[in-house]
Amino acid sequence: MRFLFVGDSMTIGRAGDWTWRYRMWEHLERVLPGGYEIVGPRHGLYVPEGEPGDPAGYADPAFPAAARRHLAGWGEGWLHMAPVIGEAVAAARADVLLVSLGLIDLGFYTNSEQTEENVRAFVTAARAANPGIRAVLLPVIPNIRATYDAAFAAECARFNELLAKAVADLDTAASPLLLASVPDGYDLRTDTYDGTHPGPSGEHRLAAAFAGALHQAWGYGGPYCPR
Repeated sequence: MRFLFVGDSMTIGRAGDWTWRYRMWEHLERVLPGGYEIVGPRHGLYVPEGEPGDPAGYADPAFPAAARRHLAGWGEGWLHMAPVIGEAVAAARADVLLVSLGLIDLGFYTNSEQTEENVRAFVTAARAANPGIRAVLLPVIPNIRATYDAAFAAECARFNELLAKAVADLDTAASPLLLASVPDGYDLRTDTYDGTHPGPSGEHRLAAAFAGALHQAWGYGGPYCPR
């Protein structure tokens, strides 16, 4: 089973982070040892231009190179991933997409309706590359901006409604889609380091959301048990 992580800054992580991808890798090692592979065209962390840092500088240097692979980018959303997902799926022969996107779209690029159109384009392109692709999609977790920008908060809520509808509309027996649940108790004060990006506890909660969806809906792996 070949997993491809697709996401924005919350998924790629910044130099020095563990990342929720790392937490998911630990989980997969426990519940599917030898029965999975992590795939994707990228492998590094984000380093701001002009700042010191190593794109290979994960918090755990023993994080295996093969498990670092992903399709995530700082500042990238559904708008950016829809045109490239087909090529990535085909090249990596991905079976399951674990997708966390949307916050950056709503914050900078597109409204909720336009973002939902890009979700549908993304799924269409992924299926063109692999008609049997499976995907778990995480709703947008509003960041600190939503606490003082009511219009942005409303767009996040509206998009999550549209995302749920898109998943229901597009789900098929041949290519199943799952809508993951926003992690229970996710707290921007304690689960992020800046009101947006996950710290260690947030990373575990995000990994648990995906692990729980995979296990409960499809019987993949087992319940999430952090190390």
